[in-house]
Amino acid sequence: MNTPAMSFPALAHPLPSPWQAMGGVLRRDLRLALRRKAEWLGAVFFFVLVAALFPLAIGPEPNTLRLIGPGVLWVAALLASMLSLGRLFEADHQDGSLEQMALSAAPLSWLVSAKVAAHWLIAGLPLVLLSPLLGLQYGLSSEALAMLALSLLIGTPVLSLLGAIGAALTLGVRGGGVLQSLLLLPLYVPVLVFGAGAVDAQLRGLGAQAHVSVLLALLLAAAAFSPWASAAALRLALE
Repeated sequence: MNTPAMSFPALAHPLPSPWQAMGGVLRRDLRLALRRKAEWLGAVFFFVLVAALFPLAIGPEPNTLRLIGPGVLWVAALLASMLSLGRLFEADHQDGSLEQMALSAAPLSWLVSAKVAAHWLIAGLPLVLLSPLLGLQYGLSSEALAMLALSLLIGTPVLSLLGAIGAALTLGVRGGGVLQSLLLLPLYVPVLVFGAGAVDAQLRGLGAQAHVSVLLALLLAAAAFSPWASAAALRLALE
């Protein structure tokens, strides 16, 4: 007599795919940011404050303001991005969430990518949106303002990706903020040079395509390398 094959019940809670895990981390970080507005609004306020005070200190000379405007706005964006890196992994490290991510079925590098994306949406995208308004103080043309926003749109994700490496390497280290700055500033210099250079080239009518191409290349390289390097550094910090 034939006996029916034994059937096993399906899992009630199947493991999420890496994409679903990334989406969950992204939504979680955005919700936490909405509850802790002061942590990321401080960086945005710093960007606005620095960009607004420089014209008052330099004076009303239009040519001088137009000359220094791209550099000032890019330096302010760079420093504002660094200010917001301190809590990228620290809170998750303190409450044990980071260990759960490292032990989850999803690759840690994918989850790091989601956290970097959340960081950029919180701390980078507002800078991009505010930059044309702040650029008006420096007498920048409409074409230069558009190039400023474009260069920040490409460059600020690079700052977040590289910043994740610095934040992971200094996680749990006493005085990590200073060490983080020393590690990141040399990596940030090419982004700063080509980002501000794109706006300056647009102002001079030289064309900014070469600068934008380099920024895109930096973005692709950082997107490919940063999540893997950050995940490796986080595993070392958790050991």
